[in-house]
Amino acid sequence: MHLRNATIYSIFVRNHGGTFRKVEEDLPRIHGLGADIIWLMPIHPIGKLHRKGTLGSPYAILDDRAVNPEYGTMEDFEHLVQAIHDLGMKVIIDVVYNHTSPDSILSREHPEYFYHRPDGSFGNRVGDWTDIIDLDYSDPGLWDYRIGSLKYWARLVDGFRCDVAPLVPLDFWKAARREVEAVRPGCIWLAESVEHSFIRDLRRRGMICHSDGELYQAFDILYDYDVYGDFRDYLDGKITLEAYVSALERQEVIYPVDYVKLRFLENHDRPRMGELLKDTQLQRNWLSFMFFQKGTPLLYGGEEWGVRHLPGLFDADPVLPVVEKWPESPLSGLIRTLCRVKKEPLLSDGVYTLRPTDHDILCVTWTLDADMAVGIFSLKGSSGTVPAGLPDGTYENVLDGQPVEVRGGTAACCGDPVILFHRSK
Repeated sequence: MHLRNATIYSIFVRNHGGTFRKVEEDLPRIHGLGADIIWLMPIHPIGKLHRKGTLGSPYAILDDRAVNPEYGTMEDFEHLVQAIHDLGMKVIIDVVYNHTSPDSILSREHPEYFYHRPDGSFGNRVGDWTDIIDLDYSDPGLWDYRIGSLKYWARLVDGFRCDVAPLVPLDFWKAARREVEAVRPGCIWLAESVEHSFIRDLRRRGMICHSDGELYQAFDILYDYDVYGDFRDYLDGKITLEAYVSALERQEVIYPVDYVKLRFLENHDRPRMGELLKDTQLQRNWLSFMFFQKGTPLLYGGEEWGVRHLPGLFDADPVLPVVEKWPESPLSGLIRTLCRVKKEPLLSDGVYTLRPTDHDILCVTWTLDADMAVGIFSLKGSSGTVPAGLPDGTYENVLDGQPVEVRGGTAACCGDPVILFHRSK
């Protein structure tokens, strides 16, 4: 399956039941939504020195070759991975290669692998990350150790989500990919690429910070932080739909032809969809557009309930109150349908076109030979008539089963999302 046809579901174990076994209990529901890949945020033990909060950030790692005992044992983790595989899904884990906790095993055993301040002490070069210390990739021993860790986990898992990947030398990632491929052929590589402002700031300070164009040499999927600012500006009324679409269209020409972007409305570092879009109709439109875009959609655990509260990283903060069984969510039916639509080959192999229309209604078209898929999304909840670009006739909106009339090449949008297919056979 092309990664553009896959859906990723992200889980922070601490806040999703708290243990590997509790996550395992929820797998049938997640699989039922249509998820293809489970992304587990860091599963490793957390350092205690300079810890933030009571339990600490999962990104301040003590030992990257062990599992957090609060989540269970290594046997529990392997059982979870097997359960994911038994359901036909893949699993990727978070790896944090820019830094470790200040009291990490690596800092004690190999202090030469770390960045040091002029006075010789450990430190980091991103000011508010006070609970971590930076690694220094000028030491070849660090390369061997870190690639060894990736190969260790690649025996079990299907890929890696690489935290702040642009801050680690590109040549390291390329070497790691080559070596891991021998252990896990087809390993999935997802990079947390960063905003343009962050790249500029770090480069001005003389630090490594790779662009998205560079990262595609080593990674399969990159974050779409390059357009996240435009997304927020559009929601806030600071820019027009035309300007937002222009930002999205730039991706079509500045990245490789086979580029894959991670499409998201929320993640563990950004506000919840439910907070940004408090209206259910808007949530349905934006979720539908997210899945219909070119790329891999991400669902962050809890998004399917429209949860507004973003769980914290430093203390226990459950997605939902403790329950025996995770309930059906208001958006589950839509998400199941969107995951099925996402698997259409047309949405990975076709020609992708974005067309803003009046009333903040966006028309998105996929074409492959004589086949077409058209999505009509009311991004501000308004109604109107839009040019659909389809032959006249009656079509079925695959999202709700309702008929949609196309007359004179136009279709009516009543504020709800619409996806139509025209097939030559």
